[in-house]
Amino acid sequence: MKLISVVVPCYNEQEVLPMFYEEITKISAQMKEEHSELEFEYLFINDGSKDKTLEIFRELADKDKRVRYISFSRNFGKESGMYAGLKNAKGDFVVVMDADLQHPPAFLPQMYNYVKDGEYDCATTRRVNRKGESKVRSWFAMKFYKIMNKISQTEIVDGAQDFRFMTRQMVDSILEMSEYNRFSKGIFSWVGYKVKYMPYENVERPAGTSSWSFWGLFKYSLEGIMAFSTAPLAIALILGIISGAASLVLYILAIVSACAGWIYTSLFVIIATVLLIGAFQLVCTGVLGMYLGKTYMESKRRPIYIASETDEIWRSRRSGSGT
Repeated sequence: MKLISVVVPCYNEQEVLPMFYEEITKISAQMKEEHSELEFEYLFINDGSKDKTLEIFRELADKDKRVRYISFSRNFGKESGMYAGLKNAKGDFVVVMDADLQHPPAFLPQMYNYVKDGEYDCATTRRVNRKGESKVRSWFAMKFYKIMNKISQTEIVDGAQDFRFMTRQMVDSILEMSEYNRFSKGIFSWVGYKVKYMPYENVERPAGTSSWSFWGLFKYSLEGIMAFSTAPLAIALILGIISGAASLVLYILAIVSACAGWIYTSLFVIIATVLLIGAFQLVCTGVLGMYLGKTYMESKRRPIYIASETDEIWRSRRSGSGT
């Protein structure tokens, strides 16, 4: 028998979870009819949801033994949710996907066919368009991938998603990268292996709203840049050199203007010089501070997540209470 673990990080997904469970179990049944050797487990991660997501997990676990869940003590972020799912998945193959049905379960049979014979170690989807997104958000997303691929030695395919069907070997390699500041898109690419990219058109959520804001995505992009590139440090050095050269030119102009009797002009030039140098110093200090902050957080060796409840704990509580 071959076990497929379906890892589903969730944050406030009460509206879409019943639809997702119905769809994933339907696709699983179809796959089992075609491949009798397959078994499934569904590992849901509750990332500190404030709605009834945890209650739905409990109900699903009570009626379906294939359902497992881990509930965090607070919101740790999707990256921590994916790590927890990969770490606790028991399958020979592991799927990572969202519960909002923007990662269509209908792709799973084709993904399995690519991976099962060892031709590929991973099958993933790649969006060919950004239907449903604002033009501003789409523009920034495309620019991020271009910049990231220029300044980093790790290539990240534009449009590639976290929706992945992976072998156990690839999952184990990902788990070896246990850094606190995680950027999974970069990690998936960094570990290598043979990846099959499957194009598909963007699908909108059938219910609920996305928890990703523009600011959240912007901060996430900075995480990716700092996790897989030191180019900002080089940029800070270049800015320092440019500011030094600019200040030298301005000082020469100030001396010339002073000799010509343009007192106020020289004063303005000096002030501009001071402001210019100060601005570049702050930029360079800020870049260094961000890298130092990441190093500091890594040195603390804090856990990536803290679980307050699992399906096993829930079942033991129920059996202990006689229900």
